[in-house]
Amino acid sequence: MQSWNSSNVPDFVLLGLTDSAETQLVLFLLFLLIYLVTVLGNAGMILLIRLDPQLHTPMYFFLTHLSFLDLSYSSVITPRTLQDLVSSSKSISFLGCFTQMFFFVLCGAAECFLLSSMAYDRYAAICSPLHYPVIMSARLCWALLSGSYILALVDSTVNALCMSKLHFCNSNVIHHFFCDTTPVLAVACNDIHDLEVTIFSFAGSTLVLSLITISGSYVSILSTILKINSTAGKQKAFSTCASHLLGVTIFYGTMIFTHLKPKQSYSLGKDQVASVFYTIVIPMLNPLIYSFRNREVKNAALGVLLKRQGCSQLR
Repeated sequence: MQSWNSSNVPDFVLLGLTDSAETQLVLFLLFLLIYLVTVLGNAGMILLIRLDPQLHTPMYFFLTHLSFLDLSYSSVITPRTLQDLVSSSKSISFLGCFTQMFFFVLCGAAECFLLSSMAYDRYAAICSPLHYPVIMSARLCWALLSGSYILALVDSTVNALCMSKLHFCNSNVIHHFFCDTTPVLAVACNDIHDLEVTIFSFAGSTLVLSLITISGSYVSILSTILKINSTAGKQKAFSTCASHLLGVTIFYGTMIFTHLKPKQSYSLGKDQVASVFYTIVIPMLNPLIYSFRNREVKNAALGVLLKRQGCSQLR
């Protein structure tokens, strides 16, 4: 039987989400709408934060890069998914598949570490408000951001090197709508135990390290909030981190469900639903969860609109 590896696999075939033409059309229109909202929401957030000097704080510095990652994260997956929904050919080249996987892992890991940095920022703001400007200096913010991207690059590079050693001899059909690690591993025919251990060790380390940072930050935050005497003070303190906590719960819940398990546990239906949620839906929700519920962002957006309206009236 012919064996295919990284040097001679011509392409893969992505089965997608459904075989029904009617359902594919509905999904295409839905995903297109979601992607447009994602692009407008995240690009608008980046632009708004850059335009308003009052938003040039550590929290919004991280929010800017979170929006950039969400925009990149979605753009790695959604355009290709939209193409497959309206195309009869669902093949993707070997290089295209592994390029998509590389940037998908890169953006996902970077977002994990960035969420950890944001949790530390909220810890400093609530637990040490008087020293917050000193703790969250520009130098530290850039160091946390750089560290997030460097660690994510290491994770994605290791993942790509391990995946390039796979052999595909029985089928090149991927039971998924994009090139994700678990469904690609599921169609490999060589002994991948050592590669699987390496891949999931790095993926697990990324999740565990970031979750430990987030959990430690929120334990300290909760302890500080409980010591506040007034109810209004407690509500105000909790509101500063509620959006981040909600976003973390949604993002990590779906990531853990789909990634931290061996290929034998891969379930086509359940994993695809979870994957759609965190690759297509969550990047759209994040601007709402993290920013548009924030009074400072609303005031900044209103200020920009009023300035533009005033300029147009002067003309």
